Order: sequence, then structure tokens, then C-alpha cells
Amino acid sequence: MQSLPVRRIPRLSPFAAVRRLCLHAGLAGALACAAAPSLAAQQGQAQDYQPEVGQPGKDVIWVPTPDVLVEKMLDMAKVSPQDRLMDLGSGDGRTVIAAARRGLTAKGIEYNADMVALARRRAEQAQVADRATFEQADLFETDLSQADVITMYLLPTINEKLAPKLLDLAPGTRIVSHAFGIGDWEPDQTERVNDDCPGYCTAFLWVVPAKVQGRWSMQGQPLVLEQRYQLLTGTLDGKLLAQGRLAGDQISFEVDGVRYGGTVRGDRIEGTVPADGSRPWTAQRQ
Repeated sequence: MQSLPVRRIPRLSPFAAVRRLCLHAGLAGALACAAAPSLAAQQGQAQDYQPEVGQPGKDVIWVPTPDVLVEKMLDMAKVSPQDRLMDLGSGDGRTVIAAARRGLTAKGIEYNADMVALARRRAEQAQVADRATFEQADLFETDLSQADVITMYLLPTINEKLAPKLLDLAPGTRIVSHAFGIGDWEPDQTERVNDDCPGYCTAFLWVVPAKVQGRWSMQGQPLVLEQRYQLLTGTLDGKLLAQGRLAGDQISFEVDGVRYGGTVRGDRIEGTVPADGSRPWTAQRQ
């Protein structure tokens, strides 16, 4: 019995496949497919998209954060799998993907649609797309309130413009910036890496402080607090406070050499004196 020759079916490119379908679709199908070659070409171009360092964006040019500094920034924020991270100006997605690899739920905010598509492909390749997502959006119009950690590599002017929005986040929210500060808001921590980092190798951490400025009553004694970001001055029963500071919702200060520590819970502070002791104190906002 004579065997029949095997017909090999050529593998078609997306462009060629779309074109063949259009040629066999009849007149109506051909009219409907008139734009298909250009669409297929656009899809191919999107798959091949590679960003260039220094390319312009909406607010800043694109320069990626070195991977070694990404890891340092995540370390500074003391991230855990329970945290939700948001990266502002997420570019090729490396910070979001690195966070997702540590078990976090992470989202990138990026204005460039091609960058968003690239980041999504990279997350798929890294097998973290279930935790690493990307949204094409304007960072100034994005709700940041669901994030426990904010990361960014933006210009100082952009950081300063974002400052009021960042300061309104929940106390304890951690903000980490590559290279640039946030106006006159002094960072809580500064770190620099020297290995495998070609330049701009410094990262800054801030912890959003609770808002405590004003008059309080500490068990009948007047407590007056003056606040500048996380730094505190003021008086307790007319005596000057020293070394006053906030770390998120944790407050500490000294009066007459005695250290007070406590937790801010809205309009109430609960703590101990000395700070590591067992004698409790409370204060109520007036």
C-alpha cells in the first residue's frame, strides 16, 4: 500500500496568519479585515518594545533603578508578605516584580502604555503576575491610601508636589525614594550601596507620622505639642520637651530627663513612663 505524502504546514507569523484569513473571508470579510495588517504589525511592535534609558515620559525621563538598590529599598521598608506596595512611575516593572517575589501584593503606576505592557509581560515571565499588577495612570490622580509601602524614583520637584498627599497617608506608611528627597522633610533613614550600582546609589526612607500638633491634657497636666513632620517640640505642664519624635503612630519625648513613650490612637495617646517602663499615662486632645 502506497503511503501518502505528508503535507507540512508552514508556521505563520501573526501578520501572515491574519492576512490569510482575510483573503479567504470573501468581500465582506475582506472589507472588515482591511485594517488587520496594520493591527498585527502594531501587536508585533508592542511585543518587541524595549525602552531606552533617558527616553522622555510625562513627568520624568526613564532611568531604571539598579536591581541591587531595589533590594536595598525593600529592605529599608522592612517589607513583609502582608504589605501592599505601590511603585510610582513603575517603568519596566522591576521594583513591583522584586516585591512580588518576596510575597507582597504590589502594583505599579505608569503613564506610558508600552511600559505597562512590557512590565506585565515581565511579571508573567517571572511567574508573579498574580501578585504584580500594573495600571496605566497618572500618579497625581492615583489613590495611594491602600498602600503600606510607596516606592519611587522621581524628580525632587515631583516628590515635593506629592508631599501633601504622602503626609495624608495612614501613620506608619513607609515611603522609599531612590536618589531624591521630599522637599524639607528630613528622611528617617538614608542608605547607600556601592557594589553593582553605576550612579545615584542612595535611597531614603520616611515613615508617615501621626498628626499630633495641638493641645492635649495628660491626666490633668497641659501637654502642648508643636510638630514639624516627625519632629516634636512643646511643653508638659510648662516644662520643655526634648528629643520629641514620631515614628508612625509611636511617640516619644523627654521631660526633666524622664523618657515618655506612647501610641497615638486618633485623639488619644496611651503610653508608659519611662518609655520602657510600666507606669501608664494617657493624653486626650483638647
